[in-house]
Amino acid sequence: QVQLVESGGGSVQAGGSLRLSCAASRDTGDFFFMGWFRQAPGKEREGVATMLTAAGSTYYHDSVKGRFTISQDNAKKSLYLQMNSLKPEDTAMYYCAAADLHRGWPALTQDTYDYWGQGTQVTVSS
Repeated sequence: QVQLVESGGGSVQAGGSLRLSCAASRDTGDFFFMGWFRQAPGKEREGVATMLTAAGSTYYHDSVKGRFTISQDNAKKSLYLQMNSLKPEDTAMYYCAAADLHRGWPALTQDTYDYWGQGTQVTVSS
């Protein structure tokens, strides 16, 4: 059973930074993709950033390009999301996800992924 555990969420002011971590029960390289999604109250869950773990290729939602960076540390079985220049509209529950199969690229849709974490809350105040 694959487990993904997110951490690093919190409350920050606009313009601040947070680094989310996702600890996996398998090496990140064992997955085709890993990614970060977010869901704000009353909204659909949306893909924020994704990584093709073998190649290190990345892709971002337009709303976070230039501000967020996805990265991995296979030795630590961890995925990260560095979030800079945070805005109030970034407020959401953030989820880590992983995929065993290659279902298309860029992998920013929920049906691409097989495993999900429980989420970590990010709140950005103005």
